Amino acid sequence: MNWNELQTLCLLNGTSGRESAVRNYLLDAIAAMHLPADAVCVDGLGNVIVRKKGLCSSVPTIMLCAHMDEVALMVTEICADGSLRFGAVGGVDAAAVIGRQVLVGKQGIPGVIGSCPVHRLSPDARKQPAQMSALYVDIGAKDREDALALTAPGDVISFAPVYQEFGNGKIAAKALDDRFGCALLLSLLRKELPCDVTVVFSVQEEVGLRGAAVAANAIQPAIGLILETTTAADLPGSENPVCRLGGGAVISFMDGRTVYDADLYQMAAAICDREQIPWQTKTKIAGGNDAGAIQNSGARVLAVSIPCRYLHSPLCVMQHSDGVACEQLIDHLLAALAKEYGT
Repeated sequence: MNWNELQTLCLLNGTSGRESAVRNYLLDAIAAMHLPADAVCVDGLGNVIVRKKGLCSSVPTIMLCAHMDEVALMVTEICADGSLRFGAVGGVDAAAVIGRQVLVGKQGIPGVIGSCPVHRLSPDARKQPAQMSALYVDIGAKDREDALALTAPGDVISFAPVYQEFGNGKIAAKALDDRFGCALLLSLLRKELPCDVTVVFSVQEEVGLRGAAVAANAIQPAIGLILETTTAADLPGSENPVCRLGGGAVISFMDGRTVYDADLYQMAAAICDREQIPWQTKTKIAGGNDAGAIQNSGARVLAVSIPCRYLHSPLCVMQHSDGVACEQLIDHLLAALAKEYGT
């Protein structure tokens, strides 16, 4: 996988429903692969769909999917004092955004997310979790008119772009969910593949799996392979983390949206054991991804995810070696499907 490309993708802003910067980068990268003109399309919702021929064409339709969008915020009100009220686009924890630097609107107006100082809160209020409705964005405006010259309700508030390698092979970045999957799909498209695949870079996963549902209904895949990130929660003192950084690729048997295909799960686990690819599964039945929508089209589905700390926050953390394991697993999984269905 091209890790420099992952950095480029993470630094782009692509909120749900506003994925154009990510989509344009992907289309440029795909154009450089010189695929047939009719192999690439953008559907009405904005999904990028790529059909790539492989060495075997007798496999059932395989859909590989990763989502382009990221969680963010959106301006809902401009107050008299020039501060901005906002709502979440996707699942964002209010406590994770306080004090964070953001960029507002198409102009990228810098701002900081503020809250009432703790010493001004009542004792009871201090015990309560932070609420998004109590937060605001400070863009330095002196009043409402000053702020209106810079932004308006409906403008996207993106987390400030950050990408940093640190520690023992770790990466901290905005939007690893799911630019990691997008980077991995680009890497696959550049390879000679063992079988035909249909690759989907989906939109609006974070607000209801909408892009994947539209794409799957059009493609009607027999098999859906979803490349994702998933919550690690392997923090100090965690007695039962969902999965661990450094533990390898995450193969899910079930989550909050999907019961995964048992045969595909067993195939993936057997491949990892045979090829000595580090792998783990999720210990908590929670969350969900595009598999939930793709499965509704009648496809057998499997998710291969990279464990990620601080998911859906302004800064996520992943382990380089886990990304390598995910790529190795997908390569071998496609080869195994080609062998099983090849003629």
